[in-house]
Amino acid sequence: MYQHTIQIRVRYGETDQMGYVYYGNYASYYEVARVEALRSLGMSYRELEEAGIMMPVLENHSYYHQPVRYDDLLTIQVTLPALPSVKITFEYTFMNQESAKVHSGRTVLAFMNSDSKRPCRPPEAMLELLRPYFS
Repeated sequence: MYQHTIQIRVRYGETDQMGYVYYGNYASYYEVARVEALRSLGMSYRELEEAGIMMPVLENHSYYHQPVRYDDLLTIQVTLPALPSVKITFEYTFMNQESAKVHSGRTVLAFMNSDSKRPCRPPEAMLELLRPYFS
């Protein structure tokens, strides 16, 4: 299993009239977290796109445990629970500054050839970077 942790501070514009993070913004947090997780592994989204690979989201699941408010400092742990094949799963756990679990989620993305728009396997370079975490 591969894991990476990042921190994000909630901006005012990400909250709703009640002062809570607007539910639609969690998808953006997921994107930031997974991009940085791949970057920390040594593979950027840009490199994937330049290699002719796109990664559309197939599933997006969110679980709201506690409200998240403006200026909260969120620690997001991203987990890849399995070595990817044609699909890759990312799991997210959000903790606030008091170390309380406030949110969790999961996204499933597909690897797609940019030219043919057909599913494909992940690049071998990505698999080489991930294999040591899945022995």
